[in-house]
Amino acid sequence: MYKVMIPFRGYFRWFLTSLSNRNYRLYYLGQLISTPGTYMQTVAQAWLILKLTHSGIALGITTAMQFVPILLFAPFGGLISDRYDKRKLIFITQSIFALQSLLLGYLVLTGSVKVWIVAVLAFSYGVVNMIDNPTRQVFVGEMVGKEKLKNALSLFSILVNISRVVGPALAGILIATKGIGVCFIVNAFSYTGILLALIFIKVEKVYFVQAAKSAREVKNQLFDGMRYIIANPIIRNSIIMMAIIGTLTYEFQVSLPLIVDFTFHGSASTYASLTAAQGIGAIIGGIYLAGQRRMESWMMVISALFFGISTLISAMMPTVTLTIVAILFVGFFYISFQSLGNTILQLECIPEMRGRIMAYWTMAFLGSTSIGGPLIGWIGQHIGPRWGLGIGGIAAVIAAVFGSVTLTNIKDVVRWKTIPSGYIKLNLSGIN
Repeated sequence: MYKVMIPFRGYFRWFLTSLSNRNYRLYYLGQLISTPGTYMQTVAQAWLILKLTHSGIALGITTAMQFVPILLFAPFGGLISDRYDKRKLIFITQSIFALQSLLLGYLVLTGSVKVWIVAVLAFSYGVVNMIDNPTRQVFVGEMVGKEKLKNALSLFSILVNISRVVGPALAGILIATKGIGVCFIVNAFSYTGILLALIFIKVEKVYFVQAAKSAREVKNQLFDGMRYIIANPIIRNSIIMMAIIGTLTYEFQVSLPLIVDFTFHGSASTYASLTAAQGIGAIIGGIYLAGQRRMESWMMVISALFFGISTLISAMMPTVTLTIVAILFVGFFYISFQSLGNTILQLECIPEMRGRIMAYWTMAFLGSTSIGGPLIGWIGQHIGPRWGLGIGGIAAVIAAVFGSVTLTNIKDVVRWKTIPSGYIKLNLSGIN
């Protein structure tokens, strides 16, 4: 018994290691309050569009609207993240999110909401998220350092997926008892948690990139990010894998409501149950990853493969209960692939580039939804909701095959260094 307990105690200490950082503890607590509201709004907005239009295409388009800015302009958001104080940027973006939620809730409660208004607000959300998402991801690394980055990201994935369980559950209860509009109001006030945390956080060591003095320098900094990605095979191929999966597999905001509404003829509570099941699976995956110190690209490939297989199985399930069981496994491999990819990218790139690299990752992860969302919506409405989910599973399997060919045999890493002019110089001597 004694020999068994020692490894477990060591695992538990490593599992919580990043929370020993005061700043990260405050940030984590703030997000624990705020993030469930975000997922509550996701469910409420999807259900609002379906009730206003009864259209899978409309749901797909509206969902895509909040990702179009990320698809088109994410590198600009990453450059802003690299150049300015990330804590202040996050405070501004989170405040804007709160105001947008408050406005949407007011419009729903007063009966003034229209589909086009929801679409415009979704687009404006995407504009802000273009800056917020890469900034938040890099900010975690600035707080905890390289050694604890993987653990911090894994713990954060647990938080996100606890929110994925709690948020939709609250949404289902509020929609059934108080109406859709209340969900948006509650979400608006939930941002208080992260805003207060940011006020009390004190980051002693924050990396700043020197602000560009001309438009030409800004342009060169943007192209530096692209050249960096193209020349580094690990970063490049990881982002390509995410682009494939992000376009067709990460469309659960579209495919799951369609399966609930058109296949199982369920309610908002049914949709919340599926989303919660995915979140529970992701929590289990996050707990597993948080205690693992090993980090290799082949692990991301395996996660993508099983992510695709479990998604295909979910599309074939004949009942809601069996679909919920299958979605648990989808959640496990969903978060495994996402967390592994996020960590690998941040560890592979130099600090000067992290904002821009994570912006391209965000573009592949979220921006691609603006392409895949309407497509999966059209497939779900005209061919069948199961096909929409199944095609996502096939895409993940294809991404895994691509990764197995391009990532698993890489032995050397491209080396970069910053030179006085502020541009990036590449040393290709490490590439076979």
